[in-house]
Amino acid sequence: MQNGTYIDLTMSYHYRLVGGSLAINNPHTKQDIGTYQCLATNSFGTILSRKAKLQFAYLGHFETKTRSTVSVREGQGVVLLCGPPPHYGGIVFSSEFFPSISWKRSDGHPLGWKIKHYKSKAVLEIPDFQQEDEGSYECTAGNIRGRNIAKGQLIIYALPQWDIKIQNAYLSLYDNLFWECKASGKPSPSYSWLKNGQPFVPEERIQIENGTLTVTMLNMSDSGLYQCVAENKYDTIYTNAELRVIAAAPDFSKNPVKQISIAQVGGEVTIECKPNASPKAVINRIKGTNILQQNKRVFMLEDGSLKIYNITKTDAGAYICIAMNQFGIARNSGTLIVKERTVITVPPSKMDVTVGESIVLPCQVSHDLSTDVVFTWSFNGDVIDFTRGVNHFERIGGESVGDLMIRNIQLHYSGKYVCMVQTTIDSLSATGDVIVRGKSIKEYNFPVVVPTHVNGGGGSCSKLVITWESVPEELQNGEGFGYIIMFQPLGSTTWMKVVVASVETSKYVYRNESITPLSPFEVKVGVYNNESEGILSSISIVYLGEDEPQSPLHGTGIQEGYLVLYWTDDSKETAASKVSINGNVTAKNITGLKANTLYFATVRAYNTGGTGPPSAPVNITTKKSPNITWTVTNSKICLNWEHVKTMENESEVLGYNIFYRQHRQSKTHILETNNTSAELLVPFEEDYLIEIRTVRDGGDGSSSEEIKITKMSNLSSQATKSSELVVHVVTIGVMILRCILASSAL
Repeated sequence: MQNGTYIDLTMSYHYRLVGGSLAINNPHTKQDIGTYQCLATNSFGTILSRKAKLQFAYLGHFETKTRSTVSVREGQGVVLLCGPPPHYGGIVFSSEFFPSISWKRSDGHPLGWKIKHYKSKAVLEIPDFQQEDEGSYECTAGNIRGRNIAKGQLIIYALPQWDIKIQNAYLSLYDNLFWECKASGKPSPSYSWLKNGQPFVPEERIQIENGTLTVTMLNMSDSGLYQCVAENKYDTIYTNAELRVIAAAPDFSKNPVKQISIAQVGGEVTIECKPNASPKAVINRIKGTNILQQNKRVFMLEDGSLKIYNITKTDAGAYICIAMNQFGIARNSGTLIVKERTVITVPPSKMDVTVGESIVLPCQVSHDLSTDVVFTWSFNGDVIDFTRGVNHFERIGGESVGDLMIRNIQLHYSGKYVCMVQTTIDSLSATGDVIVRGKSIKEYNFPVVVPTHVNGGGGSCSKLVITWESVPEELQNGEGFGYIIMFQPLGSTTWMKVVVASVETSKYVYRNESITPLSPFEVKVGVYNNESEGILSSISIVYLGEDEPQSPLHGTGIQEGYLVLYWTDDSKETAASKVSINGNVTAKNITGLKANTLYFATVRAYNTGGTGPPSAPVNITTKKSPNITWTVTNSKICLNWEHVKTMENESEVLGYNIFYRQHRQSKTHILETNNTSAELLVPFEEDYLIEIRTVRDGGDGSSSEEIKITKMSNLSSQATKSSELVVHVVTIGVMILRCILASSAL
């Protein structure tokens, strides 16, 4: 096709078809210029190729008309334009005064590293043009006569490229077709569809939306070659696929029913029936001469399969699958064989034996006589290989017996033994524990106990600290008792061994400065005496010590927390109070501070390697606390205090709780009030301790200092005392810590 019109190759010698290629003899500009497409057709349909454009390159002559004279004053610049003649294709200019040329981006960004120049920098090439290369560019040309600047804008565009292509579809009659094609490009491409080379028009069964095609209730006429076309202003691309609508009678040749299915009594089985059929076949089942019906045990699945639960011996027999559609009928059959279940009748049991004895662990089964049984034993998770000639283990018994004999049993054969039974249709297992005990001390004196709680870690840098629980004297089994420590870096194959002769010790420290802090080690600990060595413990993972923190907040290794020290101006830092904070916490409330007092505070990070250096001290003065006044009689205490004003970062005070108790008594009474005064009805025979605490959204807030009111001899007296409410002190305490953390972080 040329420009959408079919080319008649029989009517002109000008065109020839060579294979699938079009040859044009002596092409002419006016006759042959345009867009060409190739149509390919076979028995399944027709597809249309992408477009190919034919252009002719040419270069005409300069105009012969004489140019007007150009006058210019001395010292001024002048431009003589060189308008090219009519042409198509690239052209090259030259001049007697060829200028020096430079390039830059108008937006100030540097030219990319991939930029290339050609023809004395007259040509700027940008390989692999990307989004970041888009923008305005300037070309500056200059020679001894002057300079000139030209600007140009580069805008990125992209040819269409397929993200999702359509694939061949082979569907049954009356099925639904859904195809999606998707392409990327700039500008975004538009989509259209072709069937056998012709535009595909939507109708009642056919929906086309952007790059999707949906055809419902397929019929034979829908078969053909389809193309999805994606197009923008720069290119057009195609993706092709065949739709073949199949209409066929049921056929079991490629997917026959399984000839023999084996199941156990009480089990379940699925017998598949999946013939090829277009459209989908209706499935019926026959056993013997009866059509199967669904019930509580028998189900017909949507895919045509038969599912039977809780199988009995009566379910055995031949099952016929009948498949039918409007094009024909087919049948295929298979046989179900039902066997007895395998049951372990005599499982291994727990046994408690003495070193040197020989024992038998039973494992006997009942099973279907037509089924072979295989017995396998494992010890502490490892399969026992009887073919390697292991002296202590032997399997005894007949076809239905898998007993295990252990001859001359030793201490290290204590553990879990599992008998595993395998048949062609099922598998099961049973477990028995064996405890092997040593002989009495008089007969058998080497140690049998294994150290427990093997652990360790911590300590300073380059130290591996290993700990365990020491063994009491009654379990040492003789003189010369000590410990064997074995350790190696995780992943190594060479164990290091150390003997510790001390009976009471429960720790060993290994030092190696060449190993990275916090490196993991495998560790195990055993015992020995004058007779022999005992059994080693299981492997534990212990980490090498780490460096102590090198700054107040940022340490090496695993940081465990912070230590806050604070003191008053009239005391020394050595007598400072301490608060320990676990975890990565960046603020701490400090309560119990004195009102209107200057405090200093520092923060130190700590980990298992120790405590790091302190931060620079910061100072702040707690605020003066409100006044509390009281009046005393022989049966009543009247309290008055100033309302607590909250700061910006504090929640509102909702009320007050008054805690009071007799001196030297632990029982405390609580009075709740929303006012700033209260009366306490108490028998005033002893001194009283009183504390006033604010109430906020989250519960109790901060409190005043504890007030001690002594018993009076007269009926009434009045005193006024100044005491702080810690709400301000708490707030200031938080500010101190945050200042420290912020300044340290800087």
